[in-house]
Amino acid sequence: MIFNSSKYISSFPESLLPNDASPEWNNKADNAWQLIAATLVGLQSVPGLVILYGSMVKKKWAVNSAFMGLYAFSAVLVCWVLWAHQMAFGNKLFPFVGKPNFALNEKFLLSKASTQYYLPMADFVFYQFAFAAITLVLLAGSLLGRMNFYAWMLFVPMWLTLSYTVGAFSIWGNGFLEGKIIDYAGGFVIHLSSGVAGFTAAYWVGPRSSNDRKNFPPNNIIHMLGGAGFLWMGWTGFNGGAPFQVGEITSLAIFNTHLCTATSILVWLSLDMFVYKKGSLIGSVQGMITGLVCITPGAGLVVPWAAILMGALSGSIPWYTMMVLHKRSSFFQSVDDTLGVFHTHAVAGILGGILSGIFAKPSLLKMLYGPETSYGPGLFYSYFYGNVGQGIRQILYQLLGAFFITLWNVVITSLVCIIVSLIMDLRMQEEDLEVGDDAAHGEEAYVLWGDGEKRILPLRIHINSPTIISISHQRHSIPINKIDE
Repeated sequence: MIFNSSKYISSFPESLLPNDASPEWNNKADNAWQLIAATLVGLQSVPGLVILYGSMVKKKWAVNSAFMGLYAFSAVLVCWVLWAHQMAFGNKLFPFVGKPNFALNEKFLLSKASTQYYLPMADFVFYQFAFAAITLVLLAGSLLGRMNFYAWMLFVPMWLTLSYTVGAFSIWGNGFLEGKIIDYAGGFVIHLSSGVAGFTAAYWVGPRSSNDRKNFPPNNIIHMLGGAGFLWMGWTGFNGGAPFQVGEITSLAIFNTHLCTATSILVWLSLDMFVYKKGSLIGSVQGMITGLVCITPGAGLVVPWAAILMGALSGSIPWYTMMVLHKRSSFFQSVDDTLGVFHTHAVAGILGGILSGIFAKPSLLKMLYGPETSYGPGLFYSYFYGNVGQGIRQILYQLLGAFFITLWNVVITSLVCIIVSLIMDLRMQEEDLEVGDDAAHGEEAYVLWGDGEKRILPLRIHINSPTIISISHQRHSIPINKIDE
């Protein structure tokens, strides 16, 4: 059925017709998709990683782990609009960071995002906030099960300000690496930085209690899988929103993202079955994450066969560093990275960044960045185009980007941890580490009598009648039928 709206519009009052609320430069399709993409990225953190973290940890740390993610997500948004967005994407202060300023002005938020993007600046600010927030939430995965929550509350705004904004401005903003490093959607800016910073912060905070480090089973694997599902499907917005327009690159990026991820899962699963003779759901989730991370820096810039190859490598190289090298290396053993964020994000992020420098296709680079782009070509294509020197140069730039992000995060994360430690303890008290959530927040994820890990209090037995015994523990009271003598 064809609906002709023109004859109806003429009868509407003039005040109801389209006006300045949708200026000529605003592409409604781009605008709508960008808001959806930003929401999908936000859902990766809340509820995605919140559920994933709260389920992957030991039962007594479920609330604390989820709470760290929720706090980081909300705190980053406030800091982002007050000063951090402009430090990452505003006017240059230094070659590596912009001037801090508000991103709250109505005129600013409703203006055209840039000469390249046909949508309001508010879309750009919100989408980039979601990127910044998930970086902090990912970082938290290295610190679960022992960090003082109040120290975490200070750590989040400090690290966002001193570390994340620098990486974002240097590579994506108007910094000294902009136009040189291929990082389509954050392999370096988000994943390498969160993996390196998480590992560094884990060193300063110290390890979990000896009991937790030896025995740390997930409390709900099915819920863990639900959180992982939010993360995987949310990556449609993570990589699909990076071009800030609805076009061929967006479609290709989404397709490559899921293709690489599925390949990575199958390779990780195959290695688990070959070496350990059993398939692991937790291992498959790790393989899912490494696939998502690896494809991110080149999702819209490589062709599908390259995405499959990247998935095969992301399912095998991080598997080796996590399952083999980590266990053999005294260096890795000396730092308690709770969820292995270094392997799933730093290793996979560097791998994806280098592979993007190899497989980035010149025509796709021009389609996204314009015909005069200074990126690339990828080393693989440079051979066929007769300009191998340019391909080698791009690989060297990729390595330079990895080196800069790694070094900056090691130094700044250490500095932030040292400053916070001068104000309060980075780590919970040892007696509280044995208790977990109840000591940290006075709450438990599973309030079942006798099934939580709580402070041991005296057990009181009351004889109410010849046939009933009431046993009370703290607030709980359970009647038990007396067995006939």
